[in-house]
Amino acid sequence: MKKDLAFYRKLFTSTFYLSAFTFGGGYVIIPLMRKKFVEQFHWIEEEEMLDLTAIAQSAPGAIAVNASILIGYRLAGFVGAMVTVAGTVLPPLIILSVISLAYVAFQNSLIVALVLRGMQAGVAAVIADVVISMGWDILKKKKILPIFIMFASFLASVVFDVNVILIILVCAVIGLLATLHDERNGKAGA
Repeated sequence: MKKDLAFYRKLFTSTFYLSAFTFGGGYVIIPLMRKKFVEQFHWIEEEEMLDLTAIAQSAPGAIAVNASILIGYRLAGFVGAMVTVAGTVLPPLIILSVISLAYVAFQNSLIVALVLRGMQAGVAAVIADVVISMGWDILKKKKILPIFIMFASFLASVVFDVNVILIILVCAVIGLLATLHDERNGKAGA
């Protein structure tokens, strides 16, 4: 892919648009990034997007910003990361600046409260879509370890109320050990 001004403009406008019209945080923007960069532009492979999502979720900071940094860096190095970060951060900065100017007017508005309540339902639907589509992708591969990790993480969080940070750390250790095991076996077979 040619990395000219048109490419960077497309990268910026894509992340700017996604960030401007996404309400609900990083868990909502991730599937939209997947649709844009994997399905529409074919710039990133599905499995790589899953890896980038896992890294973005486990790194400190906002998931949307982390994901945009990773995608931008993957596509165009440091400059790409800066372009995608600008595209992701500017819309909320602009929106919050405008809202802060009229905070008192928005604070007691019944209409604003109802709109936000309606957005919660939309956010829930988008998160459910992410869980189903990414979970289905894992199930289709029929690999035992990722399926076990997916169900064990769900049970640990929902049934046993285990802290999410602990779940992420355990999954990171399991992933590291599995990768080291695969690399060792790959080198032994060569």
